[in-house]
Amino acid sequence: MISALPSYRLIEAPRDLEDLGTRLNQETSVALDLEGDSLYHYREKICLIQIAAGSECFLIDPSKITDLSPLAPSLTNPKIRKILHGADYDIRSLHRDYRIQIQNLFDTENAARFLGLKETGLGALLSARFQIQLDKRFQKTDWSKRPLTDPMLAYAAADVAYLLPLVHSLMTDLEALERLSWVLEEGDRLCRVRFNPPYQGPLFLQFKGGRHLDSRSLGLLENLLQFRKAQAEKRDRPLFKILGADVLKTLALEKPSTLDQLKGIKGLSAKLIDRLGEGLLECLKQGMAIPETDLPRFPPSIRPQVKPAVAARIKALKAWREKKARELNLDPGVIFSNALIEQIGEKNPTGPEDLDLIPELRQWQLQAFGPEILQVIS
Repeated sequence: MISALPSYRLIEAPRDLEDLGTRLNQETSVALDLEGDSLYHYREKICLIQIAAGSECFLIDPSKITDLSPLAPSLTNPKIRKILHGADYDIRSLHRDYRIQIQNLFDTENAARFLGLKETGLGALLSARFQIQLDKRFQKTDWSKRPLTDPMLAYAAADVAYLLPLVHSLMTDLEALERLSWVLEEGDRLCRVRFNPPYQGPLFLQFKGGRHLDSRSLGLLENLLQFRKAQAEKRDRPLFKILGADVLKTLALEKPSTLDQLKGIKGLSAKLIDRLGEGLLECLKQGMAIPETDLPRFPPSIRPQVKPAVAARIKALKAWREKKARELNLDPGVIFSNALIEQIGEKNPTGPEDLDLIPELRQWQLQAFGPEILQVIS
């Protein structure tokens, strides 16, 4: 019987964290989740760490404990399995904030995908397997605020409390389908992801839909994007809470030059105009003064020409993938990504030794599908 209301212990003192670190080193598996504040701050950070070990849940408050090194030995120990759901964000965040690099990962979301389940969210899995309904009230809460309420802490504990029984259920099904090694290898690869430093290039290059703007509008857009970024850094607010992308694009296209003209821009409230209006107009004024020869432009988009033989191999591999996906009841992308299919088509392997030279090809893919791949493209 699984309790629907997990109990938990809040860790707010360094000594308690040291004791927990010692305890975790004696476990064979621990469940982990994080709560962050990316929806509320420009400089996002980990605000709460949830860990389940055995039948206990521990909630660690990083605002009260600055040195989290006692957690590192267990999280980096390859003999202790770490259970996470949708681990990519958590792994990057731990690396960013504490330089902790997880080893031995089992991602329950990946496991669900490799079982061919249509709904892979944690709530859906717990509902289907244990008839547990997770409270979703605090999914978009600002976890940097203190104090954390009892309902918030209970919500956070629930995100890890059921991961250990869930993983046993998923592993049983994976073993029956002989796919457990697939998920474990994917976990090993996922452990290698790292936090990427903030992008430092021209901001317009990353703006969705920017390629359709003329060069003058791009110059204005770049100024506006830089202005928004500076405001976000100054106020420690997410970019989207300073100005929305649609507003910036409209400003770049319509090029208002007065406060009255700003009032006609959809998405610019009187409050925003009062706070940012002068700065926006100055950005636009400077952008209009950029010499034509200095205006930014997108680099030409050149798609390399695919040779007919390569295109034929890619087409054959995609057709094979669709058929195999139906046979295994899997999403085609789980079996092979499009990028990997294109690599195989380009490399044109003729034997197992050639397949070994394709770095993105997993061992489970080689073992399960290697001979078929070679037959398809021969």
